[in-house]
Amino acid sequence: MKIVLLSGGSGKRLWPLSNDSRSKQFLKVLSNSAGERESMLQRVWRQLAGAGLREHTYIATGRSQVETIHGQLGSEAEIIVEPTRRDTFPAIALAVAYLYSVQGVGLNETVVVMPVDPYVDESFFHKIKELERVLDESGADLALMGVKPSHPSEKYGYIVPDRDGLDGASFVGVHSFKEKPREEEAALLIEQAALWNCGVFAFKLDFLINILISYNFPIQFDEMSKQYGKLPKTSFDYEIVEKSNRIVALPYAGSWKDLGTWNTLTEEIATPLIGKGIIAGESQDTHVINELEIPITLLNLSGVVVAASPDGILVSDKAASPMIKDVMKHSEQRPMYEERRWGRYRVLDYMKYPNGKEVLTKRIRVVPGRNLSYQYHQLRDEVWTIVSGRGVMALDGRRLAVEAGDVVVIAKDSRHSLMAETEMDIIEVQTGTELVEEDIVRLAFDWDEIMEICRKSSGGAIASF
Repeated sequence: MKIVLLSGGSGKRLWPLSNDSRSKQFLKVLSNSAGERESMLQRVWRQLAGAGLREHTYIATGRSQVETIHGQLGSEAEIIVEPTRRDTFPAIALAVAYLYSVQGVGLNETVVVMPVDPYVDESFFHKIKELERVLDESGADLALMGVKPSHPSEKYGYIVPDRDGLDGASFVGVHSFKEKPREEEAALLIEQAALWNCGVFAFKLDFLINILISYNFPIQFDEMSKQYGKLPKTSFDYEIVEKSNRIVALPYAGSWKDLGTWNTLTEEIATPLIGKGIIAGESQDTHVINELEIPITLLNLSGVVVAASPDGILVSDKAASPMIKDVMKHSEQRPMYEERRWGRYRVLDYMKYPNGKEVLTKRIRVVPGRNLSYQYHQLRDEVWTIVSGRGVMALDGRRLAVEAGDVVVIAKDSRHSLMAETEMDIIEVQTGTELVEEDIVRLAFDWDEIMEICRKSSGGAIASF
């Protein structure tokens, strides 16, 4: 059995902590058994290990999330990178091509696809193992996992069982699907033993490989990547599930939540206050999540969530918090905070002058033993002030030891990288006519490879200065 976790999301429903580069699965607001902060992604990764499934798991995602995933999970996480952001059908098609042509997975292997961020107990992942048996016993094209509802809900889709269809000891045939019904209709569906659709489904690898062949799509990963933009930008549900005739569902009776909005997420946050602040007076069921360095004080407000980050500040009644997705849907603000495989950065200030010149100031933190890629910029100059820590820079083929108090000028087109020996804080000031994150040409990621490039460019030994 192979598992594919789909990692996407635009970051609007948990604004301002989430954004286009830091979706909800990366927010470190949950707690593990040791009381340490962890993200939804880290929680699921830990639970997969507990169920003995981690080594069989792959993460399908876009380029913008790769560094964050490696930063939170480490380099051992196997990532299948989409060339561009599209939808679930092309993402799963690409993952299947990777499993088949790169990993050499057999055509009779069971593939389980699921979201990267369900909030569940570890028993959920043990239940997933049963999907392979269900496919074998039923002979179905697809086996879904459905959650037995605890109450009628308008937030979830429903799997409606087939009363007269395939029925086994532990699975049922699927008659139809109902997407987010009204509460009254949801209650009627539950009377028919309908299940919440939690987005987990399984198939044999040859099922989707044969569909791709029938569509005249490539099944080799490299070629699929080249033609990725030609695949229909549509959901797997629409393109495959709704057109399949033989579908069964495996009921799951344990707890399951989609922590996609502030009112549901705060139900699972262990402490009412994260970050600098005070909650005082008669304040019940209230949460403050503050990533800023300035304190937030809240007095006599109940049922409220206050979330603050460099991207903005949200103050909302919890029941109204799902509205934020529609309120922010037209916002085009650049992310002001991002996590990377080497650490994180925060935008401190941005100015655009009448003559077109832009100045952007960042605070960068690089964790010990990690390095930035060897890169250059085409549109901007940079000045780095080392605030704390020490490390080694590679700058145009030369090696430079840097520490707190040093200032480094990086001209446009200068090749540069940094390896942190201890935790390093850097103030970076960018100047140019167009300051965008896309203005990066990366030449290498691995530090040993970077050092080798420097040796070759200097004709042998690395020049130090």
